[in-house]
Amino acid sequence: MSGLRIGSVCSGYRGLDLAVEAVFGGSTVWVADNDPGAARILAHHLPQVPNLGDITTVDWHQVEPVDIYCGGYPCQPFSTAGHRKGTQDARHIWPHIAHSLRVLRPRLAVFENVAGHLSLGFDTVLGDLAALGFNADWCTLRASDVGAAHQRNRLFLLAWPADTSGQGLARRWAERTAPHRRRIAPADTLDLGSHRGGARGAGRDESAARRLAAPHTAGVGEREPADQTHPLSGGGDARSVSGGGGLRTAPSAPAWGRYGPAIERWEAVIGRPAPWPVDDLGRLNPPLVEWLMGLPAGHVTDVPGLSRTAQLKALGNGVVPQQAAAALRHLVAWREPDARLGRAA
Repeated sequence: MSGLRIGSVCSGYRGLDLAVEAVFGGSTVWVADNDPGAARILAHHLPQVPNLGDITTVDWHQVEPVDIYCGGYPCQPFSTAGHRKGTQDARHIWPHIAHSLRVLRPRLAVFENVAGHLSLGFDTVLGDLAALGFNADWCTLRASDVGAAHQRNRLFLLAWPADTSGQGLARRWAERTAPHRRRIAPADTLDLGSHRGGARGAGRDESAARRLAAPHTAGVGEREPADQTHPLSGGGDARSVSGGGGLRTAPSAPAWGRYGPAIERWEAVIGRPAPWPVDDLGRLNPPLVEWLMGLPAGHVTDVPGLSRTAQLKALGNGVVPQQAAAALRHLVAWREPDARLGRAA
C-alpha cells in the first residue's frame, strides 16, 4: 500500500524503517535522529525527507500524522553490555516516545530493542502503552535465525490502538504488499513459534562491531606497526596491502576458519560475498560490518564525509533489516489465541 505514511524516530541507518517498508509498504515521510553520523546517512538516502532531530524537543502537535510509527529507541539503558541503569539512564527517552504516540495516535507502532529490555524497563513500556490505549504483541528473534553470521538477539514489538482491529489491519497491509514487497528478507518461511514472548540465547547484547569474530585473533581492530609483515590468515595466494608507509602480505581471500560456514551461509542469503575483514592498517573493516548487518554495499560506507568511527558507530547501533522484517511478518501472521503469552491490553 504505497499511500501509507511512516514516521521514524531514533532512525539510525534506517534498518527498522527498511523492514517496515518491506513488510507493510508505504514510504517514510519524516525521520528523527540527532546523532551527526546518523543524520548524515539519513540526508544522503532521504534528501527530501525532514529530520526532526532531537525528539525530546519536538512539538508533536506540529508534526505530520503518520499511519505507522517506528523506532529502535536507545538500548544502552537496558543492554547487558552496559550498566543497565534502566529508567535512571540519561539516554532513557521512552517517555518522550510515549508522549509522541499520545499526540500522533498512529494506526500501528513498531519498536525494536535489545532482548535484555524484557527484564528491565519493558514493563514500563507496556504499562505506558496500555495507559495510552494501545494493545501490543512482541517476540524476540536472533539475527542468526535468518542466516546472519552473528547472534544479535533483539526484541520486536507491534502495537495498535485498542479501539481498532490493529493487528488485523497490519495483516491486511502485509498481505497486500506481499506480491511486490521489497526483497530484503528471504526468511518468510521460518518457523518462529518457539521464540514467542521470551528472550532467546544467553549472549550479551553487544553491538555488531564489538561481537564480530575475527578470522585472525591478533591485531584485528587494533592498529599494527606500519613496517610489520602480517598475514591475515593462512592459505591462498598472497597480495600486497599498503598502509602507513609500508607493505604487508595477505592472502587473496580470507580464511575464516571455524567461522567459514556462518560466513558462507550469510553470503548465500544476501547474495554477495563477504568483504575483506580488515583494512590496510589491520583494523576491523567497516564494509564487513555493513555486510554482516545485511545492508546493501555502500549503504553506510559510501556516505560522503562519514568517518570510519562514525560508520562503525552507526552500524553497531543498527538492526539487521532481514531480521526485523522476519519478526514483523511473524507478529502480523501470529493468530493462535491460546498462545498469547506476550500481550498487553
